Amino acid sequence: MIKKILSFFLLAFSSFHLSATELGQLTPAQLETLKNEQQAVVFDIRTAKEWRETGLIPQSHPLQFFDEQGQYNLDHWLAEAKKLQKTPEQPIILVCRSGNRSGKLGNMLTRQLGMKNIYHLSNGMTAWIKADKAIEKKP
Repeated sequence: MIKKILSFFLLAFSSFHLSATELGQLTPAQLETLKNEQQAVVFDIRTAKEWRETGLIPQSHPLQFFDEQGQYNLDHWLAEAKKLQKTPEQPIILVCRSGNRSGKLGNMLTRQLGMKNIYHLSNGMTAWIKADKAIEKKP
C-alpha cells in the first residue's frame, strides 16, 4: 500500500506534468501505474518479427510505426491509434525495443503535432524484460 502511494506521488510530481511539446519518459513501474490508474493506451511500435521474438506488454496494442527499412506513414499510424484512444486527453505510451524509435515517434507527436500526454518507455522492452515484468505472447 505504501509502495503504491509513493509511486503515485513520484509520478504525479515528476513526469505527468508535461507541456504540449514535452515527451515523458517512463520506467517500467511508471508505465504500469499510468496504464492502471489513468487508463493509458500502450502502443508497441516494433515490427511483427520483434513482437514474436519477445512478446508484448500485457494489454498493449501492436501498431508498427517504422518498417524494416525505417520508413513510416504517420497519417496511417495516427488514424489507427485514434481508433484505440478513447479521448484526446487519454495518455499514450509508446514502446519499442530500446527506446530509440519510440522516442523519435514521441517527439514527432509532441513537437510537430503538439499532442499532449505522450510518453515512452525509457530503454523500451529491454528495460521491461530486465525488470522481470509480465510478457504476453502473441501468435
